[in-house]
Amino acid sequence: MAKATKKTATRKTAAKPKPAPKAGKQPTKANPDKKSSQILQLLRRQQGATINELSIATTWQPHSVRGFLSGTVKKRYGLKLTSEVIDGTRHYRVPA
Repeated sequence: MAKATKKTATRKTAAKPKPAPKAGKQPTKANPDKKSSQILQLLRRQQGATINELSIATTWQPHSVRGFLSGTVKKRYGLKLTSEVIDGTRHYRVPA
């Protein structure tokens, strides 16, 4: 015969209200001493920069560079990031 199991009562607490989104959030600027400013300098060059160039400059892995480009450059800094394939290699660029 199977042993009966007890259900333990869980305490339910009221859901915490979510904070209101900040209106008119301004894009932040990169600190000139950080790796983010190194990436922005490379991206502002006329020919732009490849993932490999950015990962060498920052010692980040390529997936981290791609995450930085999509999450930080586009969303946090509010910059328009463009990419194009030149000679079989993708180059990323932001307006100067």
